[in-house]
Amino acid sequence: MFSEDPGARIEEVFRRIQEERMAGLPFINPALSVAAVGFARHGADWRGVLLTPWGIQLLLLPAVADWPVPPLLTRAFRQYPAGTFAFLPNHEKELGDYLACPLISDMHPFADQQTALATARACLIALDIPPVRSEAQPAAPASDGRRRFLGLDG
Repeated sequence: MFSEDPGARIEEVFRRIQEERMAGLPFINPALSVAAVGFARHGADWRGVLLTPWGIQLLLLPAVADWPVPPLLTRAFRQYPAGTFAFLPNHEKELGDYLACPLISDMHPFADQQTALATARACLIALDIPPVRSEAQPAAPASDGRRRFLGLDG
């Protein structure tokens, strides 16, 4: 459980992961570095975006002692204005339990850290914006939240 913003701890843990486990892997964008973006408390969760040279993920960490952690490989769902998002449980020794929802997995299109940070911030902002629908456009099923959020619904 984190009583204060876990952003600095997240960055420390994922920088170590970058150095120890991800070094030299072909899907790493060397122009990017680890950053915890916009972590704020939302009910029982600390919510924010993790930017790494290998992806952008929406992370949830515990803000309360009795934070429920689903069994390994079991998705947990959270509803936001942009839709319903599926998270998978993870655990790092120095961080504890957390939930992760991958948003972007190919980081090679990002030329620099500033562009990647702007994208991470935009992802966090977009999470709290409901989709705009015309009267002629039917509502998409709630399970398509991540696809709508990323603009992949056609």
